[in-house]
Amino acid sequence: MRLLIIGAGFAGMYAALSAARLRDIQGVSPEDLEIALVAPEPTLVVRPRLYEPKPETLTAPLLDVLKAIDVDYVQGSAETVNTEALTVQISTPKGTRKTLSYDRLVIATGSRLFRPNIPGLAEHGFSVDSLDDAVALDKHLHGLADRPAVNGRDTVVVAGGGFTGIEAATELPARLRAIFGQNARTRVIIVERNGAIAPDMGEGSRPVIEQALHKLGVETRLGTGVASLDKSGVTLSTGEHIETETVVWAAGIRAAPLTAQIPAERDNFGRLLVDRDLRVTGVAGVFATGDAARAACDDEGNYALMSCQHATRMGAFAGNNAAELLRVPTRPYHQKAYVTCLDLGEAGALFTRGWERKVEMVGDVAKKTKQEINTVWIYPPRAERAAALASADPERVTSL
Repeated sequence: MRLLIIGAGFAGMYAALSAARLRDIQGVSPEDLEIALVAPEPTLVVRPRLYEPKPETLTAPLLDVLKAIDVDYVQGSAETVNTEALTVQISTPKGTRKTLSYDRLVIATGSRLFRPNIPGLAEHGFSVDSLDDAVALDKHLHGLADRPAVNGRDTVVVAGGGFTGIEAATELPARLRAIFGQNARTRVIIVERNGAIAPDMGEGSRPVIEQALHKLGVETRLGTGVASLDKSGVTLSTGEHIETETVVWAAGIRAAPLTAQIPAERDNFGRLLVDRDLRVTGVAGVFATGDAARAACDDEGNYALMSCQHATRMGAFAGNNAAELLRVPTRPYHQKAYVTCLDLGEAGALFTRGWERKVEMVGDVAKKTKQEINTVWIYPPRAERAAALASADPERVTSL
């Protein structure tokens, strides 16, 4: 029997850990239940941190962890899924193709930045969505130091005033001073289509965020969007033109394209609709998790967000449930605890609890928690079998 997992992000990693944990508990050998993980590299990209400097350092190796728990790593990219034949075709780094069969499949392919067809965005826009994107932005920012301080060189426009946009924007003043010098007259501007900054963070959080932006000198343009980009800068839907050599796009994500290959219903974000066990509705043997799944967190109408916090726990439940091949009852996914910890650069951080986002910590106290989350909590367990397997109990993963 083979349980195949596609994706080595937070959800895929925890799906592998959890499935191996259940296999170990049941005393089943890796020969009787093969668990295989397919990904281009055996590496976890610490995506929630890509707004920081030195993004090339923000990865964690997975190969030793996978070996420790007897999970096979298959290098390649999944290209096609045939849910009738129960096969996945992958392309390898050498350009060849191979077909893998499965008895259960976990789709943990994550999400991608949504880039609308705005004139000039593809040519002139940057992002912190993927490791390559973040490295390209960092290289670009350092390269600006060799250019004259004219024509908006020291100005950065961040398109999107949500979670990612705010974290990127509040980190940028310090990053720019480190590159241009402490006396540089840098300028960071957030452009947000909604009439308020952080539209999804709630009324209680907004004053804290607004105060942080003011402290850092980050400007906002609210109720407007990006109309076009060119070499001279960005033009907003209001007609305002801002001279800049750097536009960071942070305005929304969608599920990775592979979900479109599954013959099932998807939401507006491309996420596969799943039941409480994270099975894809109407497709036998296929589970979806993390950013690839639209999953109910509770019975109160709350659904998992496209975030690391939800992906890790969803991954643990998906891996456990896909290991139903061992004839063990499944565990319905649930995640009632929900917190946010928003980095605000040199202004500290903001920690909220619950779906109503009640403010619990701000400033330096919240920053300490954010740093612990970013440097400890979201990293893989150590490559020691007992510890790695123990980390993947679905009921305890991301239990806050």
